[in-house]
Amino acid sequence: MTTNDDGLWTAIDRLRAWLDENNQHPPQEALLLRMLKLSEEVGEAAQAVIGAVGQNPRKGVSHTWQDVESELCDVVVTALVALSTLTPDARGTLSAHLTKVSERSLGPAPDGGRS
Repeated sequence: MTTNDDGLWTAIDRLRAWLDENNQHPPQEALLLRMLKLSEEVGEAAQAVIGAVGQNPRKGVSHTWQDVESELCDVVVTALVALSTLTPDARGTLSAHLTKVSERSLGPAPDGGRS
């Protein structure tokens, strides 16, 4: 990934460090809890979608599509923090995985992946 994503990864590193500094659990348990946090965030995104379409008759339309966007951003941030907790090279891991997924789905990049 050759986009200017330094600000993203700086923020992710700062968030992970903040969580690490305030952690009160043994390292393995903290890692597992950080992974489980993803389920919580995905559930909140699902709840926002249900609320945006008014699926729950008792609540009606309780969320907006902007709420869904916000919840999806929380999912992404939580996933990146979890990834950076799991591997010291989260940026490289994500970049390599994105390349594999893109090539599998779209074929090789027209410019040889140099974008």
